[in-house]
Amino acid sequence: MRMTAMPAPARPAVPQHLAIVMDGNGRWAQQRRRPRVVGHRAGARAVNLTIDFCLQRGIGALTLFAFSSENWGRPEEEVGALMKLFLNALEREVDELHRRGVRVRFIGERERFVDPIRARMATAEAQTAGNGRLHLNIAASYGGRQDIAAAARALAREAAAGRLDPERIDQAAVAAHVALADLPPPDLFIRTGGDCRISNFLLWQLAYTELWFTETLWPDVDAGLLQRALDDYAGRERRFGLTSAQIAAMETPA
Repeated sequence: MRMTAMPAPARPAVPQHLAIVMDGNGRWAQQRRRPRVVGHRAGARAVNLTIDFCLQRGIGALTLFAFSSENWGRPEEEVGALMKLFLNALEREVDELHRRGVRVRFIGERERFVDPIRARMATAEAQTAGNGRLHLNIAASYGGRQDIAAAARALAREAAAGRLDPERIDQAAVAAHVALADLPPPDLFIRTGGDCRISNFLLWQLAYTELWFTETLWPDVDAGLLQRALDDYAGRERRFGLTSAQIAAMETPA
C-alpha cells in the first residue's frame, strides 16, 4: 500500500482508507447529565464497532483522530481521565486486534505522553507490526500543521547535510515525509457530531479525500450510519482535477 504523489482517478465502491474525526463524546454525556468521561467510554465502544465494520467490508486502513495536539489544553481532570482510558484500552484490546490481523500504529507527538503510555504504544506497534488485514492508525497528540512542519524539518536537515538538492523538493518529497507515507491517502473522511470542518486533521493527506459529515454523536454511531457514508461515497465521481469526460474515457475499455 504505497502512497503515490497523485492518486489515480477511480470510483471504487468501498474506500480503501477511511479517516474519522470522532466528535461528540462530551455532548453525548452532557445530554444524559453524566460526566464527560462517560461519553469517552461510550465512544470506545463505537471504535470497536468501526473496526469490526472495516474488517467486514474489506477496508484496508482506518485512521482515527483520538486526541489532537490542541486537546492538551482541555481541563486537567478530563485529560487525565482520557489518558487512563487510553492506557486501559491499549492493555485490554491489543491482543484481540493482533489475533484478528490488525496492525496498530500511532501518529503524533508521543513524547508528550507519560512513560507507561509511550511504552504500551511501542509494545502494541511491535506486537502487531506483521499484520496486514487492517492498518489501524491512531492519531494521538497529532496536528496536521505539526505533521507538515515535521516533514519540512526533515527535508531541511537532508538539504543541510548535502543529501538533498533543495530544488528537487516537490510534492512527492513532502508526501514521503508526512505521517502514513507508506499508505494511500484517505478515500473517505467522516466527521460525527455536527461540525463541518477538518480541525487540523491530516491536512496534507486529505487533499483529494471525499468528505462526509453527520449530526450523529460518536457514541451513537452504528454500522447503518457507516454504511450510509459508504453508499454516499460510492455514488460520487472522483475527478482529481480532471473533467468528467476525461474520467469516462479512462474508465472505458480500449
